[in-house]
Amino acid sequence: MFETWDPQLLSSLLACACMSAAALGLPVPTLPALIYAGSMAALSPHAHAGFAALAFSGAVAGGMLGDSLWYYAGRRHGFRVLRLLCRLSLSQDSCVRQTETFFARRGIRILLVARFVPGLSVVSVPMSGVAAVPFARFALHDILGVVLWVAAGLCIGYAFAGQVDAVLGLLQRFGLGIGAAVMTVLVIFVGFRAWRRRRLLQALEMSRISVDELYDLMAAGTTPIVIDARSAEGQQQDPWRIPGARLIDLAQLEHAVGDLTRREQVVLYCACPNEVSAALVAQRLRSLGFNDVRPLLGGLDAWRGAGWDLEPIATVLRDDGTSEIGIAAHD
Repeated sequence: MFETWDPQLLSSLLACACMSAAALGLPVPTLPALIYAGSMAALSPHAHAGFAALAFSGAVAGGMLGDSLWYYAGRRHGFRVLRLLCRLSLSQDSCVRQTETFFARRGIRILLVARFVPGLSVVSVPMSGVAAVPFARFALHDILGVVLWVAAGLCIGYAFAGQVDAVLGLLQRFGLGIGAAVMTVLVIFVGFRAWRRRRLLQALEMSRISVDELYDLMAAGTTPIVIDARSAEGQQQDPWRIPGARLIDLAQLEHAVGDLTRREQVVLYCACPNEVSAALVAQRLRSLGFNDVRPLLGGLDAWRGAGWDLEPIATVLRDDGTSEIGIAAHD
């Protein structure tokens, strides 16, 4: 069916559809679609500027539409939206913890480059809503980021139109039309993302600890070292912790664990239902000499869902009267 369509029009529609789908959180590769649209505009014998404008405006509109929906979802439902994205995303880099760290350092400006960092744009957009950034300010930064991304993809395709056309010609020689090529790229992209994430979680599958096991250890008086791997922003949004958990600044992890005994058991938890952040921190701790490091299955939500006790996180007042979470607070 795709082969009967005008290639320039098809490329423009494909760019718009991919940008919309990716903005909504679907695992769709947008860069190949933008490169294809840019190359088709360059190869068009007539009105190539018109096709480029159509691809550009459609892709920007699609990206903004999806981002606006996620912004309002974050504004309305808070961290539940972020946890949902963490559960559904196929990117091991798009967990809440990493994006919270970037957002804390750069604020709303992160949207300017979010699409250029794998996994970052998936969570940074709803996080803008969670942080109650005014929509006008969000829209300004987001549309600039979308424009930069779309323009970069189209310009690459325009500059290398000859090479893209040669690749498409080679595919057609092997009987692979445009529609089949699109589906092949999509399947490979999604499959690779799913395999990479599954490999990360399977590597720690046997070492995870359930909330019931942790509770039994604590009840028996053999409490391991428990580390809250959430960011300061996550702790402020949900200011509760497992009793006795240490709040460690992961940006200074090596210094923060300097006084801990490497032979003790360590349990990590985060806000992500799939424990991606905890799994990544566990890898770092093992490289620092900790042999018995176990992510908590289900994270803080699983502990809360089991009905076990939580304790409030202490709030520390700054000199300017504002407050922050006490990073070093623990029993």
